[in-house]
Order: sequence, then C-alpha cells, then structure tokens
Amino acid sequence: MMKKALLTATLVFLTLTLAAAPGGRKTRKQLEKENEQLRERIIELEAAIEAIQLEQEEREEIEELLSGENENKQASGMDYDAPDAATDSLLSQWYMHRSRSGSREAEYDMDSVVFTTDVPDSVLMGRLEKMNAFISLPYNERVKNYMVLYSEKMPRKMAEMMGLSSYYFPIFEETFRRYDLPLELKYMAIIESALNPRAESSAGARGTWQFMYRTAVNYGLRINSYMDERMDPFLSADAAARYLRDAYRIFGDWSLAISAYNCGSGNVNKAIKRAGGKRDFWAIYDYLPRETRGYVPAMVGAMYAFTYAKEYGLQADPVAIPVYVDTFHVHRNFHMAQISEVLGIPIDDVRDLNPQYHKDIIPGASEDVVLRLPFDYTAAFLDLQDSIARYKADVLFAEKVADGRSASPSSTRSATRSSARPARGSSSSSGTWVYYTVKSGDNLGKIARKYHTTVKQLKNWNNMKSDFLSIGKRLKVGKK
Repeated sequence: MMKKALLTATLVFLTLTLAAAPGGRKTRKQLEKENEQLRERIIELEAAIEAIQLEQEEREEIEELLSGENENKQASGMDYDAPDAATDSLLSQWYMHRSRSGSREAEYDMDSVVFTTDVPDSVLMGRLEKMNAFISLPYNERVKNYMVLYSEKMPRKMAEMMGLSSYYFPIFEETFRRYDLPLELKYMAIIESALNPRAESSAGARGTWQFMYRTAVNYGLRINSYMDERMDPFLSADAAARYLRDAYRIFGDWSLAISAYNCGSGNVNKAIKRAGGKRDFWAIYDYLPRETRGYVPAMVGAMYAFTYAKEYGLQADPVAIPVYVDTFHVHRNFHMAQISEVLGIPIDDVRDLNPQYHKDIIPGASEDVVLRLPFDYTAAFLDLQDSIARYKADVLFAEKVADGRSASPSSTRSATRSSARPARGSSSSSGTWVYYTVKSGDNLGKIARKYHTTVKQLKNWNNMKSDFLSIGKRLKVGKK
C-alpha cells in the first residue's frame, strides 16, 4: 500500500507539473519536449499503479481463499495414536486402535515430554543437514524431540505409514510436480492424517489432507449426500497443492506456508504482527496456536524417520491397496456391490480405492465422477459395464439416487476411461444452495473464480441478463 501511495503522489506531482507548463524562459521546442517526456512518465506511472492494484486484488482474493474455517482445524495425525476407521475393510485395519491386540503405542504430550536417545546430537545434526530439505530449520530440542518420536517411539505406526506411503506418496509427488512444488510437502499428509483418507478431526476436518468444509469448497472439492471429495486422495492432493501454492505466494516462505495450511493464513498474519513484522517461523513461534508450533517440527521429524528408516530398523508393512490402478469417468449410477460381484473384485478393494463415496454408491447419473479399479480389471469393466449397471439394480437402488431419478440402466450413459482431473464447479440438483453477498470491487469473473464455476453458470443460476452487480446482492454460487 505504501508503494501505491508513493506512486500516486508522484503521478499527482507530475500531472500538476504538466499542467503548469509551459512557463519560464525555455523555448517552445524545449517545453514541448519536456511535456512529452512528462506525459510518457505519467503513462508509465499509471500502468505501474494499475499493476499494483491488480496485484493487491489478487492477493486479497488469495487471502480470502486461505482464510476461514482452516483457522479452526486440527490435524488428525497430530494425535500420535491412529484415528478410528470408518469401515471394516482390510485397509481400515491399518487405522484401527490396537489396544485389544496389545500393540497400541503410548501417547505423548509433546509440549512437556523430553525424549532422550543414544544417537549423539552431532550425528542427528549431520543427518538433518544431509537431507538437504527445502525447509531450513535449525537443530534444537523441539526438532530433536520429533525426530526421536518418529524414529524411535512409534515403530508400529511408522511401519504402517511406510507401507501406506508406497501407494499414496507417488500420487502426491505427481501432483506436486504438476504445480512445481517441493516434493517433500508429501510428508504433511503424515502429520495431517497419518495417511488415512477417512480421517476426521474433532473440528470436522476430513480426508488425507484434512480440509474443513468451506476451504474444501473454495478449492473446488464437491461435498454432498453421496460423496465427499476431501476423501479422494487424488483430488484432495490437488486442492492441497493449490492451497500451498497460494500460501507461498502470500508468505514467500515454506515454513510459514505450511503453518498457514495448519492454522489458516489469518493466524499466521497475526503471529507476524505480534512478532514485530518478522517473517521467520522461529521468530513467530511463540505467537502461533499451540498445535501449529509443533506442526513444522513434526513434519521434519517424519521426514527424518522416513529418510533414515534403515538406521533405526524400521520396515514397511505390506500394503493392502492395489498399487496399479485405472481411472474411469462414469456417467451412470453404479453400486459397489454390482462392481464387486460381477467382476469378482473384493468389495473392500473397491471401497478403499474410492473412499470419497458414501453408501457404496457412485452417483454418476447426475454429474461427472470418477471410479478407480485395480488395473487387472480394466478390460473386464469396459466390456461388462452394461451388465454391471443392470445387475441387481432393482434391489441395490431401491431408493432414489443423487439426482432424484432411479438408477435404471436405460436412463444412464456409459463410462469412459480417463486420467483423474480436479473437480470444477458443477452443482448437482441435490443439496442446499450456497449464497454470496456482493461487495465493493466484485465482478462475476472474480466470483466465478472464487467458487470454481463459470460466469455463464452464475448468470443461469441467478436469472441474470447482464453482468451488472449491485453491492449487497445475494448470488447463488453453487450447492453443498
């Protein structure tokens, strides 16, 4: 804002100077030349002011996306005992509390516990430096505590998470490469959810990347009665990548961007102000929420344990998820029991590869959705999809599905094979309308970008004939 004010003042001065010319004893030719130079300078300054205004508007738009419910979220993975699972599938056993089998590991209050280790500080410091991570953190007792926690104090859980990482980490790495982000950000999912796509925090954050409802919708994830894309490992990773990219644009520092992911940009900005404007994680450490103080050190601790797993004798458990998966865009309703029984795929595998769907229903009749199956079943699904859709349809779809129509195969279209892509602002006919109140400076394009839809769709939803907006007008922007 100071830069904008300075440029504006300069522009006013030059304008007044130009208005005052010609004068003095200069020749007409000299005055004309000076006036032309002043006009060119004014044009340059006007362009600079416009660029700053656009930059400020973009920054405000990004900050609005980053703020909100995430300021109240909690990361399920920060509870150092695994969260409960939602189903009885094989994969869900990875997330079950193990107290009955006697293997439940101790829980720790990381604000008060101080771990000791036989590994000398000099060795720990050397290993940390060799990791050459994108986050530069000094070695201190806080960081050391989390390094020891993940490498020595939770071998059972580490074995589970290392096993799950063989499926999830390649998904995250591919996503972060697409956005040109540091691949080490994948370790955030360890802290967020312990790689559990069905994780839910006490504050209501859900999925592997623990999105709160409003933040998820802001980043284009669909949530309705039949699906919650916060639990889709591909789409939620894409949304997390875009959130982190936006946070880095605001803070220019990965430790602060990561902290914002945990507690919201508002809390990080408050901490920066309380620290006298310092923009360093350790400088604002005491002003951050309690959980966020441990978030970045915990991420470094997880990175350390994964990197030096052999040195600690840590081995990955065999993963229960098929590693090679094919993705289909489907345009009809399917029930997971249909797919399982016709193709002979264990229904738990279908559920584990598609954790975003509730009630075992893939609601493709009303909107474009994806279905993921083990690669070995690709050809069979393409050949038998009509038979699958008819199989026990009257029994399995006794209730209406998603769009209010029955799942009769004659009223649906076929599935198409494709790669996964981020959801964009479609809105099913079910659900409750979400409204937005127009503010000064808003336009349809800006609002459409915010809610991941199109200007045409906004105008259709709101019966608008023109692009004119009045301040205070309530617009329908989608459904939840």
